[in-house]
Amino acid sequence: MGKVIFDISMSLDGFMTAANRRPEEPMGDGGQRLVEWAFGDDPRDREVLTNGVSGLGAVICGRRTYESSLPWWGGDGPTGPARIPVFVVCHNEPEDAAERGVDSFVTGGIEQALELARDAAGEKYVTVMGGAETGQQYIKAGLVDELSIHLVPLLFGSGTRMFEGLGVEHLHLENIASVQTPAATHLRFRVVR
Repeated sequence: MGKVIFDISMSLDGFMTAANRRPEEPMGDGGQRLVEWAFGDDPRDREVLTNGVSGLGAVICGRRTYESSLPWWGGDGPTGPARIPVFVVCHNEPEDAAERGVDSFVTGGIEQALELARDAAGEKYVTVMGGAETGQQYIKAGLVDELSIHLVPLLFGSGTRMFEGLGVEHLHLENIASVQTPAATHLRFRVVR
């Protein structure tokens, strides 16, 4: 069974979206800057992205991430032509869900979504991506093996904080990799159990 990796781009002050989120700006005003590293031409950023997708077997996200990202993901989902399965944690399946074949809507909670994603991924890993609430639920439940943080050199001052509301328990991490580019510092941590 593959590991579970929480993967997110984040501002230096801990925000994964900027303020003023709305349908036409799902990442808030200027929030798109958080993912520019993934579309740039720095070979180190490209390598981080390529390595991140190479062992990926399934993706888990929350309903808000699914709905706000659909226009950018297109018909193939977040992994493009690779068409890796996406499991959307939600309370109910949307009536107007796109018939893309990569999306599955899971109404039985985060554990059920993880079980389905692991079955689909086989020996490959599962990524929990996007959505502070979904990410926090997986981290709090102890279901994440690694954190992959793409720390972007900017300060938002407000928006959606990623690691707020995790509770009072300490989460011990081991630094296992880092790559620094002008666009982002890519950090990889193993959760110490």
